[in-house]
Amino acid sequence: MALRGLVHLLVLTLPLGLGSAVLAQSATVVSIGDGDTVRVRLSGGMRTVRLACIDAPEMAQKPWGQQARQQLQHLAPIGSAVELRSKATDRYGRLVAELYRGGRTINQTLVSSGAAYVYWQFIAACDRQTYSRLETQARLQRLGVWSIPGGIPRPWDVRRGGKGRLSSTGQHTSGQRYRCREIGSYAMAQQLLAQGHSYLDGDGDGKACEALL
Repeated sequence: MALRGLVHLLVLTLPLGLGSAVLAQSATVVSIGDGDTVRVRLSGGMRTVRLACIDAPEMAQKPWGQQARQQLQHLAPIGSAVELRSKATDRYGRLVAELYRGGRTINQTLVSSGAAYVYWQFIAACDRQTYSRLETQARLQRLGVWSIPGGIPRPWDVRRGGKGRLSSTGQHTSGQRYRCREIGSYAMAQQLLAQGHSYLDGDGDGKACEALL
């Protein structure tokens, strides 16, 4: 095989607990579905890719779902060349992969900026230590999903209708209650109020935690 082919199509056997090789392929981004899903063009055709080992907020988790999608669009613009390091194929037929562009691991970048959580249930396919360190740093700096103490409702909980489930209006309900002094900013308090945390508006005037002004 020519050198160029070796660069663009490598089969690497790594101790990732996958029971199979990790496939690295060149691809072109065609569209961005949400904060952890992209559509790409490969040599074998079009494929949907689920970013491995992370879980971005659902699109209904406003504004975090939209912010995660926007960041992924910035990191992997439509038409850009990326590298996929495939881990598996999920039950929906999507490739599960780490996405690379310009030497950067996009999955890790989304975690480090607070745009996504580490998907601990499926972390075995990735570098657990690095992902853990990046998420801890984002949490300590209160970035993105960590801007609220304890983080926003986890997307896996939202999907299965547990803690942080969606109400009939598309807003969030959560088992966690917040105190105004813990929230940190008036703007963030208004976002929580919009998500259904009505107890933050003690006088019923439509404004939460006015003492933060």
